[in-house]
Amino acid sequence: MTASTKPYLLRALYEWCQDNGQTPHIVAWVNEHTRVPLQYVRDNEIVLNIGAAASHNLVIDNEWVSFSARFSGIAQEIWIPVGHVVSIFSRETGEGMGFDVEPYEPENVASVPESNTDTDAETRTDDEETGKPKKVLKFVK
Repeated sequence: MTASTKPYLLRALYEWCQDNGQTPHIVAWVNEHTRVPLQYVRDNEIVLNIGAAASHNLVIDNEWVSFSARFSGIAQEIWIPVGHVVSIFSRETGEGMGFDVEPYEPENVASVPESNTDTDAETRTDDEETGKPKKVLKFVK
């Protein structure tokens, strides 16, 4: 099986933003396999600043985007399956790239990071038949 190009493109666009003095942000689709502060999730998506000043120990590997960041002064560990990244873009110019969502399907449950601890939050999918989010083109300014 051929490896996805998505993590490679994410790393390249992150580096491009950094090299040009811009602030990289990602938009991620959120479900039970995504560990983010749920109070910032809107319509099952979250926008995150992954620039060096906002994120610490950022790792974009072939399966996960992970880092720690402060939200309202509280440090939190962020874990996002690479397939859940909807886009990466520069905050200053809006330039970047969008991607299809590829819902995470764990092969080995032991390899999945802890899920969100906020059990009151509901996550939903947009397509009742497939359980996958509907593909929507969004313009980021």
